[in-house]
Amino acid sequence: MKTSTQNKRYFRHSALLGAIVSMLTLSSIETRAEDIFWTALTGGKTDFSLRLRYENVDDDAQPREANANTARMALGYKTGNFHGLGFYGQIEHVQELFGDNYSYPSRPQAGFPVVADPEGTEINQAYLSFNEQANNSIKVGRQVITYRKAPFHRFIGTILWRQNWQTFDAASIVNTAIADTKLSYAYIWNVNRIFGDDAPNPLNYFDSNSHFLNAQYNGFSKVKLEAYAYLLEFDNAEQFSTNTFGLRAYGAIPFNNITSAIYTAEYAHQNDAGDNANSISAGYFLGELGAKFKLGGAVNSFLIKASYEILEGNGGADRFVTILGTNHAYQGWNDRFLVTPGDGIKDLHFTAIVKAFGVKFVAAYHDLSSDNNSYDYGSEIDLLATKIFKKHYTLGIKYADYNADQNSFNTGIRAVDISKFWVFGQLKF
Repeated sequence: MKTSTQNKRYFRHSALLGAIVSMLTLSSIETRAEDIFWTALTGGKTDFSLRLRYENVDDDAQPREANANTARMALGYKTGNFHGLGFYGQIEHVQELFGDNYSYPSRPQAGFPVVADPEGTEINQAYLSFNEQANNSIKVGRQVITYRKAPFHRFIGTILWRQNWQTFDAASIVNTAIADTKLSYAYIWNVNRIFGDDAPNPLNYFDSNSHFLNAQYNGFSKVKLEAYAYLLEFDNAEQFSTNTFGLRAYGAIPFNNITSAIYTAEYAHQNDAGDNANSISAGYFLGELGAKFKLGGAVNSFLIKASYEILEGNGGADRFVTILGTNHAYQGWNDRFLVTPGDGIKDLHFTAIVKAFGVKFVAAYHDLSSDNNSYDYGSEIDLLATKIFKKHYTLGIKYADYNADQNSFNTGIRAVDISKFWVFGQLKF
């Protein structure tokens, strides 16, 4: 039987042993936590892209041609997840390779057309992400926000054709808890525009108090549905503060294993908002109908479609504007209609896309006229060929020719001919 002294020694030793075990356990937990954090921090993924491009602009509004040789380099790193938390950062650099015979807002060059690819280095993206819940994805910080496949970002986009991309300082959330449904919301406090930090205000940024809401449903086999509300408020560009509400239905109807009909129907309405002094009430309409053929062999696929798009304009500032969209993809690649003119736009265009011998060919024709007063702006032909090698390498050639109509209503830059030619190459890992 243990004596009193033995009992005291036993309890003292037990307490000491328990303290040692507790310290070792806590140390082990902390070590494991540090290991998990370090693994998440260092075990992420790096991405890199390099795009080289030559752009020639022959604009009859300027006495000289522009020739721009530029490179876009982007280097990014995405960490692993630490209890659902992660970080992504990306640096973007645009470099003029040689020559300076083109103009952009922070470096105007008299007599030369604009090529909106300013030199500079910027933080393109830098955001914290949280994905602890399987149905929610949250991002806070500088980020890319899009709701449709590139490059057809009609309302919200990156303007990815330009070397300096548009990004958003924002808090965003995507929820997929409802079957076949994707719900997205973002609050934006700053828009980083494509013209660079050195461009004059507000070309460099929009000081924003804006909200994006987008809902998509893919539960039907032959139609996909989208509803959206883009509530834009800019403190330094009040003329672009608007509320836009819209609905879109699109899809494909297969006839057999080879042929499918494709279609789109969309309507949106836009009103002035915030401190916008202009009275705006304008509509947007899009109708598309075409066919897609999956052929196989040397000619893999062929698509042809007719599209009719209207951005209403009632004269002056009362017109439908998509100031945050990738507008290079619309109304022709010569960018004569990046901002909707006061009389609006009617664009009847035809597109053919062929994938043959490993090359993608695109041809488009635009017949452009006004909504108000119904006069002709002109027509444009666009041609593109791209080839992807081993998933990482792309080569392309692109041409656009805008032929302006000469009439008493058509004035300003849209009454002047312009053509552009590009050769580009890209590697991406």
